[in-house]
Amino acid sequence: MRPPDFWHRSPAHPLARLLAPAGALYGALTARRMDRPGEAAPCPVLCVGNFTLGGAGKTPTALALARMLRDDLGRRPAFLSRGYGGRLAGPVAVDPASHSAAEVGDEPLLLAQAATTVVARDRPAGARLCADLGADVIVMDDGLQNPSLRKDLSLAVVDAGAGIGNGLPFPAGPLRAPLARQWRHLGGLVLIGDGAPGEALAREAAARGLPVHRAQLVPEAPEGWKDRPVVAFAGIGRPQKFFDTLAGLGARIVAAKGFSDHHPYRAGDLDALRVLAQREGAHLVTTEKDAVRLPAGERVDVLRVALAFDDPARLRHRLAALTAPGRSP
Repeated sequence: MRPPDFWHRSPAHPLARLLAPAGALYGALTARRMDRPGEAAPCPVLCVGNFTLGGAGKTPTALALARMLRDDLGRRPAFLSRGYGGRLAGPVAVDPASHSAAEVGDEPLLLAQAATTVVARDRPAGARLCADLGADVIVMDDGLQNPSLRKDLSLAVVDAGAGIGNGLPFPAGPLRAPLARQWRHLGGLVLIGDGAPGEALAREAAARGLPVHRAQLVPEAPEGWKDRPVVAFAGIGRPQKFFDTLAGLGARIVAAKGFSDHHPYRAGDLDALRVLAQREGAHLVTTEKDAVRLPAGERVDVLRVALAFDDPARLRHRLAALTAPGRSP
C-alpha cells in the first residue's frame, strides 16, 4: 500500500481524528497480542522489526547483523520471514534459483542470497526448520508484533527521516500499536540516517535505558553513478529516499516513478519508462528489492546498498552475549 499523506502530518489532521477511534481499537488489540508469551525456539532468536507499517530498513539491517554473526562471531545464522507478498505458507527453505517473489515474497529472495532463509507463517515451525537446516541463531526479518515465537533480543529499525509519522496507530497513522506499549518488548533501537523525527525517538529510547545503534545505508560502487542519466523507479516504503540517494551520487535523474511498497511488477509497468529512457539515452535503475519482482527477462541497472553501523564493536558485543551460553544481551 502507499502510505497516505496525512500519516505524516499533525495528529489533529481531520482524517487522523476521524480514524482515531478505529486506530485506538486496532492498536489496543495489537498491543494485547504482543504481550502474549511465545514458544521457545531451538536456538537464540534475534528479531529485526519496526514500530510502523511499511519499510524502515529492516532487510538491510537483518543482512548486516547476519553478516556480523557469521563473519565476526563464527555463527551459523538463518533468516526467518513471514514471506509478505508470497503465496507459500511454509515452512519452506527459499531457493533463489527456483522460487519467485510471488511465491515467497521479495525480501526472502534477497536474504537467501546471503544465508539460509525460511519462509513460514507459523513462526515456531519456521524456527524449527531453521535449526534442522543447521542454524545456531535465527534472525527474524520483521515479526516484532507477532508473539508466537519467543525473542531473545528485539531491535526496532527506524528511518530517521520518517520516524513514526503522526504517532497514531493504523488506520489513523502508521503505528502498528501504541508506541508506549511497544517499547517494553525492545532491547534497542537501530536508527538509520539522519533526521529530527528519528532523533526524538533516540532520545526517548535513551531515557528508557535502551541502546541506540546508529547506522547509514552506504551505496556500493558510488563512483559509477556520477553524471549518469537515469530513469529511476521504486516500489518500496519511501521511493523518494531512493531517488535522493541517486541524486546525491551525482546521477542525472531524467524521470522518477514511485510505486506502492511490494508492488508486483507487470510488463506494462515499465513500457513508458523504457520508452522515455531510450529517448533520453538514459538507464533504467531500481533497488535490489524491486529487481527481484521484475518480470522474467527484464534487465535494468540496480543500485545496491549495505548498512554500516557507526559503532559495530558495541553491537558485536551484544550479539556475542546473545549467542553465548547463559546469554543475556
